[in-house]
Amino acid sequence: MTRFAMRKIGLAAAITPALLALTLVPRGAFATTSSPASLALRPSLDAQAAPQQVVDEAGRRVTIPADVRRIVSLAPNLTETIYALHAESKLAGDTDYCDVPADAKSKPHVGVPVSPSLEAIVALKPDLVLATAINRRETVDALERLGVTVYALDPHTVEDLIAGMARLADLIGAANEGRDLAARLHARLDALHTRLEKEPVRRVLFVVWDDPLISIGPRTFIADALHYAGAESVIDSSQDWPHVSREAVVRARPEYIVFANDHGDESADSPADLRARTEWRDLGAVKQGHITHVSAEIDRPAPALIDAIEELAKQLHPGAFENPAAEESR
Repeated sequence: MTRFAMRKIGLAAAITPALLALTLVPRGAFATTSSPASLALRPSLDAQAAPQQVVDEAGRRVTIPADVRRIVSLAPNLTETIYALHAESKLAGDTDYCDVPADAKSKPHVGVPVSPSLEAIVALKPDLVLATAINRRETVDALERLGVTVYALDPHTVEDLIAGMARLADLIGAANEGRDLAARLHARLDALHTRLEKEPVRRVLFVVWDDPLISIGPRTFIADALHYAGAESVIDSSQDWPHVSREAVVRARPEYIVFANDHGDESADSPADLRARTEWRDLGAVKQGHITHVSAEIDRPAPALIDAIEELAKQLHPGAFENPAAEESR
């Protein structure tokens, strides 16, 4: 799989129009089904425990078993969230690309997020399968026909992300962990807001991919994450992942250009490298060396997104973090 596809597995299925039509995203586009055969796939429930009837983040009505003991995750961000909730003992399986934390790589794998193996999923006997927008609608439909319960998460803002993790925690029997996690993340964002409230908002070009040049639209969770880091995207588009012309970038005059690391070589996007490229070298941000690299977690709607927001804020507003004593006291 290409570096682009692997780095963007948490978001960029939406970039490809052909995949857009296959994702979960159209809210209410399909409904949960149940059948007697479904009972054979799940552990028996306590007769006195009541399943929960909920609406997931794709707008689907889903019946969640009262006692969720076995979970299969179909996306890296969902796996990361399960670990953050200290519910990894319930994680029966995940995908080939689930690599955070490192222990996730040791779980049984069910294939790639876009086309996981239904047989492998069913063989793990999950009480609950977690899906997101990168998973195909056909996959979810097929699992439902097999009697497997699928719950979808689809955050579009940082607050959506935190609230969704707390809801998921409640559904899987980790309500206390969910409340604690949400409180910690909110506290960090509040502290960041306090530091940045008097800082100017930086106008940035966030580069999803550089050839062709793809950036972000205003309704993506990355655009919302930029706001928490004291920044805003210079790209105003009705699309979530717009292709952007070089001329449009020149007209937008970004103060900073932001690249997400892929745990690889940053030199390819260094100021020196960009100055050597005809299409980049005349940008003011490039001339001034205002090129920042942030953790690839900025691409992934998971708890570590807050780490990436803090990291980016420190690069865009170093003056707000110059007093170590003040930082330690917060």
